[in-house]
Amino acid sequence: MTLLEWTLLYLISSLFWKWVISWGGAQWLEGWRSWFFISFLAPRWSAEGIRLFAVVMWFFSSLWFVGGLFSENIRNSGFLL
Repeated sequence: MTLLEWTLLYLISSLFWKWVISWGGAQWLEGWRSWFFISFLAPRWSAEGIRLFAVVMWFFSSLWFVGGLFSENIRNSGFLL
């Protein structure tokens, strides 16, 4: 994966997590919709739980992104952000 593709993928991912955390996405995802977008366990979670999950995932995906900036092996590992 090129550095440009890596960066664009991270930006798309970041926009999704920002929507969930700040722009009402957690309330919209609450219930059955979270099963498709978050996890099969998420339908049991409240909006606050979904928001917490999003913060944690954004943090770890940011670490993974920074690692990929410096290592082509990480970018080509097959793991998505």
